Amino acid sequence: MKSNLGNDNPYYFSSFAVSNNDMRQIRYREALREAMSEEMRRDSSVFLMGEEVAEYDGAYKVSQGMLAEFGPKRIIDTPISELGFAGIGVGAAMNGTKPIIEFMTWNFAILAFDQIINGAAKMLAMSAGEFGCPIVFRGAQGAAGQLGAQHSQMLTNMLASVPGLKVVAPSTPYDAKGLLKASIRDNDPVMFLESEQMYSDLGDVPEEEYVIEIGKAEIKRAGTDVTIVSYNKMMKLALKAAEELAKEGIEAEVIDLRTIRPLDVPCILESVKKTNRLVIVDESWPFTSIASEITFQVQRYGFDYLDAPIRRVCGADASMHYAPNLVEAYMPSVAKIVEAVKSVTYKK
Repeated sequence: MKSNLGNDNPYYFSSFAVSNNDMRQIRYREALREAMSEEMRRDSSVFLMGEEVAEYDGAYKVSQGMLAEFGPKRIIDTPISELGFAGIGVGAAMNGTKPIIEFMTWNFAILAFDQIINGAAKMLAMSAGEFGCPIVFRGAQGAAGQLGAQHSQMLTNMLASVPGLKVVAPSTPYDAKGLLKASIRDNDPVMFLESEQMYSDLGDVPEEEYVIEIGKAEIKRAGTDVTIVSYNKMMKLALKAAEELAKEGIEAEVIDLRTIRPLDVPCILESVKKTNRLVIVDESWPFTSIASEITFQVQRYGFDYLDAPIRRVCGADASMHYAPNLVEAYMPSVAKIVEAVKSVTYKK
């Protein structure tokens, strides 16, 4: 989805592409569609349900063409009632199916938190192992331009704080496909976090079958001077910042978390052992953010390796506003990341 801020805005990315020239390139939305379609062909118990997923081909065209292939019993349009269809999904998962529930945006999913947190997350424990809940809740979250306070929220930290939920937030088409396939096959409820600003991103995705293990971060760029950790669309800023820093002789190692819960703390610690410095880029509000948890984990288990205080680059501790200048002030940016890295490398 195009940002209302326009193509010249630093938070708009029309097609973030990474290629090794040896593989086909597809868009993020196409990678998600392939993952769901392949898993539906593989397992007849998998189905997709949500607002506009069938007749309209998806609000962001993720499910385009799936109704024609799988029919209305497996690609199911719902009323505008997130609490209602989330509850139907939880019940269906308890009874042997594997639902994929699409929220048009995670902002609307707040209405369904009772079903997600008090139902899906707790079901296995409350039933003494009698009822599992293999369900995927997926959709876009975070800021996407001038969408205001109620349509720009990152709920990652809220979801990740709940025992019983797995939280996945891939940044590339390759990771999106492999992790969504793994999420659909998982026996636990998985929260799959996307972004409106990533659906058109291009990336290398092989045609052959592959699945990416949940809970494994990946080093997207090797470096020796500082570790930058991020996830979801903020990875674009992290990688761009690393390129800018390299021009000044600072080599940043960039880690894509890919999965928020379980969190791959060992991967982060191994990098910090090498670089001795850490900057975390997290679009979430700073108070009780994912960046806060990573900071705790690293100071708890890797304090002796740190040569500088850990820095966070987060969204503002405020509601998002509509004005472009306030959107810019609210959001992390390449400049803010570069400043943070220079402060921990003492090269201001």
